[in-house]
Amino acid sequence: MRPAFHPRLINGPFDDPGLYIPFLFENRAILFDLGEIHSISPKDILKISHIFITHTHMDHFVGFERVLRLLLGREKRVNLYGPKGFLKNVEGKLSGYSWNLVNNFQNQLILNITEVRENHLLKNQYICQEGFVPSRRIPSKSRCDNILLNEHGLAVSTVHLDHEIPCLGFSMKERFHINILKDNLEKMGLEIGPWIKNFKQALYKDLDPNSIFEVHYGKENIRKSQFVLGELKDQIALITPGQKITYIVDVAYTDDNASKIVAFAKDSDYLFIEAAFLEKHKDIAKQKHHLTAKQAGCLAGEAGVKQFTPFHFSPRYKDKEHLLYEEAQEAYKEAIQKNRSKSI
Repeated sequence: MRPAFHPRLINGPFDDPGLYIPFLFENRAILFDLGEIHSISPKDILKISHIFITHTHMDHFVGFERVLRLLLGREKRVNLYGPKGFLKNVEGKLSGYSWNLVNNFQNQLILNITEVRENHLLKNQYICQEGFVPSRRIPSKSRCDNILLNEHGLAVSTVHLDHEIPCLGFSMKERFHINILKDNLEKMGLEIGPWIKNFKQALYKDLDPNSIFEVHYGKENIRKSQFVLGELKDQIALITPGQKITYIVDVAYTDDNASKIVAFAKDSDYLFIEAAFLEKHKDIAKQKHHLTAKQAGCLAGEAGVKQFTPFHFSPRYKDKEHLLYEEAQEAYKEAIQKNRSKSI
């Protein structure tokens, strides 16, 4: 069964971190962290609707200007989220340029910026034609329940972690996965097209299964057929549990961080987690507020994740990255085995 999301790290394990998550059958993507992103094609960058920033150290946020430059003059609305101080940091970047000609653009570019605090959210809007001046003198404030994005089909949640400065972890959870049975489509004489997205949205919205759903297909969607939604679902869709993708980077190994990460990443299908140092250098890791490969593997195992990818390695291990992968895998297997022993 083909998953709806195919997450991929945007760079190698020694380069700037970031996770690109494209949506299957949709011209859309989500991005976790925004470091150097020249590996992402302009076409794929233009698909991004939401960007979630763990913290604004340069290797996690330097790509902001590239995104902004590609979007200038386009009709686009992008939502960005980051930790305490994020509004000020974004405004600092925007104020570093002159915008006297942007009122000539016909298309409207809008940046919706959200600063994620422990108990509330601060929001402001920045419009290109207005020179990216904050739309509100005082940002709007709302309660935060750790769900940053909540759509019919998926949700993105966050956890507050410590990197000596506030650092966010992110998890994207698909409500459930809709597998389209292509053989059944062909038997019914239907073709894959934009209507598939509408069909999935109807299921995610829990529309009345007895309601009529109209399928438009063929050249220029000129052909159409009507079906009872519930009957069409039974014929062409297989519902399975949704994917969960978790992203953890730049955190100190403390009891508080560890317990938060295990609970937050619990039962993830994919966990992308930093593993900056080998365990023999754990004192350096502690000093720099990073995880070792052993600590990363142990957390992945305790969380019971199905797959995990260690990354964000220290350059001191260039040409020795296999040692980090091996240490993380060994710790993961040991933690999984301990969990199984406890459940017997």
